[in-house]
This record gives sequence, structure tokens and C-alpha cells, in this order.
Amino acid sequence: MITSSPSFLYEKDIPWEELGNGVSRQVMGFNQDLMMVKFRFIPGAVGAPHHHVHSQSAMVMSGVFELTINGEKKILSAGDGYFIEPGVEHSALCIEEGILVDAFNPSRTDFLGNQP
Repeated sequence: MITSSPSFLYEKDIPWEELGNGVSRQVMGFNQDLMMVKFRFIPGAVGAPHHHVHSQSAMVMSGVFELTINGEKKILSAGDGYFIEPGVEHSALCIEEGILVDAFNPSRTDFLGNQP
């Protein structure tokens, strides 16, 4: 399995992985300690409620989203951000098509799939 990304990353060279239900993901820079991922949503798409062992910090690159973190709902738009402690349940509902940029610590190795 690849343990780190190249130093320079070009969006056009990194495939988007279709996750279904109007959500896709593009894994950007990573090593074992840190990973940055872009998530693209169409209106009405949902990032289902979930939790994980990773710290997560993110920003809205474009669009409008309703984020729920630990039961609290807020509307966020381009330039806004959020932070999620490990183990805290969270979800996202896309109101206007957009992209979320997430950083995870440690890296989400589950997002690397079948890479050699």
C-alpha cells in the first residue's frame, strides 16, 4: 500500500471516486499522520451520520451545507469551516452543490482502497 503521496498534486491527475448518492471523493496529500480529501456533493446528497477515531478539520470550498455535529445543526457556506473531535457523530446535507475539503489525523487509510 502507498504510504505517502507525491509532494506536488495536480487536481486533473487525481481521479474522483464515486461513492454513490451524489457524493464523490478525491484523496489529495497524505502520509500516515495526515490526509486531505475533497468531497463533492450534488444538492440533496447526504454524508450519513457516522463517527471515527480521527480528528477532522474541514472547510467549505464551495456550495452550502447543513452540518450536524454531536446533534448541533449549522448552515455553512464557502469559506466556513468546522472541527470534529474523534468519536463524535457528524453528518452533512448538501443544500447547494459544492465541495468540502477535509483534513484527517491520523490518515484515513480506509480511503486508499486497493492502491498498490
